[in-house]
Amino acid sequence: MSDIEIRDDRQAGRLEAFGSGGGEVVGHIQYFVLESPERALVPVHTIVEPAHEGKGIAGSLARELYVIAAREGVPVAPLCPYVVKWAERHPDEAPAADPNLLRAAKDWLKANPEGF
Repeated sequence: MSDIEIRDDRQAGRLEAFGSGGGEVVGHIQYFVLESPERALVPVHTIVEPAHEGKGIAGSLARELYVIAAREGVPVAPLCPYVVKWAERHPDEAPAADPNLLRAAKDWLKANPEGF
């Protein structure tokens, strides 16, 4: 993956990939922070702009989400189908989420669908 910068906008719940020059958002992962039963990052959607597909942006975003989670000492509970598949292909970088945590994340999303 070349010439992208990834920034975490925690308040907006978006991990964003910016193209060269840093001005244009070329992809993002939309996520929320689950607080209970334990704190976790929960990716819901991964979107890459059509003109930038096939350049490894989605994979770079997924990898960075797991790096951030590891740095913060929290798990990732992926609900986004892309992140689920990416994690299955990279078990050394993406520890499997506890099923109870995934269930709690799904319940939270059902109760709070706005913005997703």
